[in-house]
This record gives sequence, C-alpha cells and structure tokens, in this order.
Amino acid sequence: MTPPSKKLERTVMSGVLLLLFWLPLPVGSNRDWSVALLLLACCVLGLGWAVNAVRRNRETSPTLKAGLPMLGLLLLCQAWVAVQWLSGISVDPGATFQQMLLGLAYCLLFLVTVDLFRTRRRLSLLLGTLVLSGTCQAFYGTVMTLSGVEWLLFGPKSAYFGDATGTFINRNHFAGYLEITVACGIGLLLALRDERPFRWLHVLETLLGPKARLRLALILMMIALVMSHSRMGNVALFTSILLVGGLFLLSSREHRLRNGLILASLLLIDVLIVSQYFGLEKLVDRLSTTQLEDVVVNGQTLQKANELRVNVFAAALPLAADHWLTGQGAGTFEVVLPQVAGPDIPYHFDHAHNDYLEFVIDYGVIGSLPLALFVLLALYHAQRAMWQRDSLYRSGMGLGVSIGLLSLLIHSASDFNLQIPANAATYVVLCAIAVLTNKHYRERRTQPRN
Repeated sequence: MTPPSKKLERTVMSGVLLLLFWLPLPVGSNRDWSVALLLLACCVLGLGWAVNAVRRNRETSPTLKAGLPMLGLLLLCQAWVAVQWLSGISVDPGATFQQMLLGLAYCLLFLVTVDLFRTRRRLSLLLGTLVLSGTCQAFYGTVMTLSGVEWLLFGPKSAYFGDATGTFINRNHFAGYLEITVACGIGLLLALRDERPFRWLHVLETLLGPKARLRLALILMMIALVMSHSRMGNVALFTSILLVGGLFLLSSREHRLRNGLILASLLLIDVLIVSQYFGLEKLVDRLSTTQLEDVVVNGQTLQKANELRVNVFAAALPLAADHWLTGQGAGTFEVVLPQVAGPDIPYHFDHAHNDYLEFVIDYGVIGSLPLALFVLLALYHAQRAMWQRDSLYRSGMGLGVSIGLLSLLIHSASDFNLQIPANAATYVVLCAIAVLTNKHYRERRTQPRN
C-alpha cells in the first residue's frame, strides 16, 4: 500500500505537470484571471509541498540544498519589490503588488520543482511534459496558420495573421516558449543516446528507432518556430545551438562524430530541408530587410508600430538613468513611459521590448541584480552537468538546458518574453531543471551518483 506521504507527493508532482501544460493555453496566462489562477495553483502546490515535507520527516534533498541559494536570490528580489510597494517608491502600487505576488508564485514553483523532481525518472517526466506541451503548441500553431482559420484557443486572432502563434497573441512569445521546449527536447535526445561505438546503423536507429517520436516532435517545433517568422526567436535559438553545441563537442572527445551529426541535423535537416516548405523564405526576407511603412496620425507621418521599438528604447533610457538604483516600481513601465513618450511614439506600449531595460526601470539595480545572479547560477549548474564526461544523461541534459537558458537571454534583448507569465514561469522551471540536471540521483539510490 502506498504511504499517504507518497500519494501526496505524487499529487503535487502531477499538479506541477498539469500547471506547466496549462500555462501557455490562455494566451500565455497574460490575463488577470489566468494570473489569478496561476497564483492560486502555486499556493496550493506550495501548501501541498509543505505538508508533504512535514510528513516526510527526513533530511533536505540534495537537489533542494543545491537550489537554496537560487531560491534565496528570487526571494531577495521579491523582498525588494515589497519595499518598493510599502515605502512609496512605486508610482503604481497596485501593479507592484501584483508583480510581488507573481514573483512569490514563481518562488514556490521553483521550490516545489527543485525538490520533488529530484530523481532521474521524475526529471525525464518533467522534460517530457514540457516537450509535449511545446509539440501541442507547435501543432496547433501550424494547423491554424496553414488552414487559414487563425484562431487562438478562446477566440479569433486580432493580429499576426499568416504567422504561427499557437495559443499566444504575439508570435515572439510563441517563439520564446518554443525555444525552451525545443531545448528540452534536445536535452532529452542527447541524454538518451547510447554508449556503443559509432556506426552509421546506430545513426539510423536514432532517426528511425524508438526515439523517432522525440525526433518528430523536435521537427514539428522547429517548423512552427520558422512559421512564427520571429526574427530574434530563430536567431537566438540557432545561435545558442551553435555556441553551446560547439562547447559540447569540445567537452567530449568520445562519440564526437555521433553528437556532431545529431546537432547538425537539427540545423540542416529540420530547418534547411523541411522548414523551407513552411515559411523559411518569409523569415529570411524579414531578417534581411526591415520594412518601414509610413502611418499618418494627426497629419504627421510616423513609422510602423512594429519598428517603433527603437524609439521606445531611446525614450525609455532616461527612465532607467533617473532611478537606476531603486527603480520606478515593479510593473510600472506602462505608467511611466507616457511621461517621456514624444510624437514619434503614437501607440500604447505596455512593455519595453527589451527585458533588461524594463527590469532596470521597474526593479532598479537593487532588484535586478539578484535575478541576474539567479540565471547565472542556473547556467553554472547546467554547464557543470554538460562537462561531466562520465554521465551521458547529465551531459545531454546540461546541453539542452544551457541552450534554452542562453536562447531566451539573447531573445530578451529585443522582446519581453520574461514579462509573459507562461514564459517567465517556464523559464524559472528551466532554471530549476538546471539544478536537477547537475544534482539529481537515480531512484534506487539515496545519494546522488552519476
């Protein structure tokens, strides 16, 4: 008979997996009601974790011990947001309070993930769920675009017609989500490779054998990423694959040819051969040319809104400089931008299209520094795992997580994926996976081993 503590633990784990699958469905959870649902879910999961921890009555797991410094950094950032809210620093206390609650929800999600998914089997299940979610998003996005129906999950699209967006409103946020799930798929594919000497027959087994489902999922997600026509999304992912993949090949002399062929196939077969039939030419056109269409507003000729992000960036820089240390208050960019927006910014912008600039404006250096250290520690854990030559599983997972972390860091220079709850929460989980990749252990053992 399964002990009550085990049942509760499995229930909480199932809740985390269901939440991760749900998050992108209601337009990236970027609505007040879906944010409230996210907060409620994380509170329930956190309560379940706490009750289970009391019942378990054993020492802290090695994965949680390794993740405590990162959790402390996340909590430190939320403590600063609380100071902004209580001390009057924030110019919009309501928005800051909401961001504080959302940040605490991310902390709970990180805590539960890094503790409960501590074994190799559970970690593979977590990665598989993210890959499944990304595959469903990719399938839905491509079908909606190719069919011409152009619907989100709960209604028709209002923008980005002809571009795959999945259940997201913005194609760039859809691309950002796929960057994470593709990276998870790459990690799984490399983690499950065998140690047999290289044979071309083994390569065929990888392409056509039991791992074919994972391979097909990666192909579908790559196609959807290209069909999104997100310039920075595609550039970020493929740059990350090239950079991290190059380091990975240098880190392991054994099986270098096999690993190189797998990584090369992701770039050559999936993109240049398959994706050319699903919008690669349009993406190349967007990368090579920047079209500026004139728009007349009140008798003045203005640039197309999609290209106004440069003007927004220039206008927002003084906001960061004025309060670079303390920030204007978490979630206040939408309020403070109109104070400096000139006639060259005729539209409403709720985000800066640059996560780094927006974090400095909202959180200041005091609040942004813990977040930066949080991500750097995640990269450290992922890289430590990737360089472990005696464990194919750890090195493969470390590769995938490193690609996902770096890709969204690159993409954040021109977009605001980390302001979208679904992408931000999934990115926090990816950071937790970085710890798990390095510190997990096999279920039959009580101590972590390779």
